[in-house]
Amino acid sequence: MKIGYAVPAGLLAASLLFAGCASKDNNHNGNNNTNSGNNAAASNSGVISPAVAAAEPSPAAGTADFTTAIEEYRNYVIEQCDEFVKQTESFTTAVKAGKLEDAKALYAPARMYYERIEPIAEALGDLDPNIDARENDVDAADWRGFHKIEQALWQNKTTDGMSDVADQLLKDAQLLRAKVETAEIDANLLVTGAVELLNEVSSSKVTGEEERYSHTDLYDFVANVEGAQKIYELLKPELAKKDPALEQTIGERFTALLNELAPFKSGDGYVSYETLKEDEIRKLSQNLDALAEPLSNMGTILGV
Repeated sequence: MKIGYAVPAGLLAASLLFAGCASKDNNHNGNNNTNSGNNAAASNSGVISPAVAAAEPSPAAGTADFTTAIEEYRNYVIEQCDEFVKQTESFTTAVKAGKLEDAKALYAPARMYYERIEPIAEALGDLDPNIDARENDVDAADWRGFHKIEQALWQNKTTDGMSDVADQLLKDAQLLRAKVETAEIDANLLVTGAVELLNEVSSSKVTGEEERYSHTDLYDFVANVEGAQKIYELLKPELAKKDPALEQTIGERFTALLNELAPFKSGDGYVSYETLKEDEIRKLSQNLDALAEPLSNMGTILGV
């Protein structure tokens, strides 16, 4: 559908006045025919005068601008990465020192900073499997990272043989921090990242597969939800403009899911996933599904 734009009366009057003055000046100099020819050529050339150009609508008019949201998300990722490197260093130091119980206590809290921003790591080559692969996710010879150390701490009940793995894990965490500065982030990554974080929860956290040795799945569960919620909050202003009902539904369901997780908090952390009853796990799964459905529609509504 084409839309016509009326030229304001003031602008038209000013243009006529300008043309009249120019005509008098040209007659005074005896160059009326020449200038008339030039004016005709300019008219036929398709050149738009500044006044008319200013009246043209911007090509991006009505298009959502996600620049601020993307920049704020990058800042959030950097903040989480800074803390992730710091906490991973404390964890790996305990592992290398043979402090089994200290390493166990530091394991899950350090991972939360990673789990909140996992979509970024997944977009950066092999960093995600290097940091977060579970046994059998990769070839045995390539297996390294958190879960290899988790197996040693909880199943084998030792830190023996884990010094090199700990050193490599810290290097991978530092490399992630270095790469997020220039990682390509767009609105599509934000939307798909939020959905992928919830998919992570439903595919491995609810089932208890993620932390199969330590049973610290609730730490990961909460961190994934918090990471998805952060993205929703950054996109919320644009979503509210386009579909306020969907925005409200997503917000309410984030609240419901986090409220359902709250009773499992213990001190600064969370209880073992093994302590949850079957009906509690089912309720968490239902609340997760209730959130995932409207969240998956966010990208369509935002046009990304």
